[in-house]
Amino acid sequence: MTVTTTAPNKVSRVPAPMRASNAYARAMAVRAMRRAANDNGGNEGMLGLTSQDPMLRAALRHFADHGLGAAREARSRAEYAFFEGDRAAYDWWLGITRTLDRRLANEASRSHARPTLELL
Repeated sequence: MTVTTTAPNKVSRVPAPMRASNAYARAMAVRAMRRAANDNGGNEGMLGLTSQDPMLRAALRHFADHGLGAAREARSRAEYAFFEGDRAAYDWWLGITRTLDRRLANEASRSHARPTLELL
């Protein structure tokens, strides 16, 4: 089936969109729907977080407050907690950083894991 379109000085024939009438197209559609990401499913996501996880909820709330700079803000809070000696707060903020930006969190944890030299 073709659809005829008219332009001011031109008539052209354009094929109509295909319908998913064959078995292969239907199978591909079902396969794509199974792979669809969804945050309200019962399965764990890529980071091992579920929609009921308090870390994920806190990270989303932090993202809502700080926008695209949320991961950098969480990292700076983790660094502040690290230098204050508050290990629980450091782990919490590093977890939020990891939820928002894994690369940035790995960078932060590597920088804090380096041995320091004490001057005599």
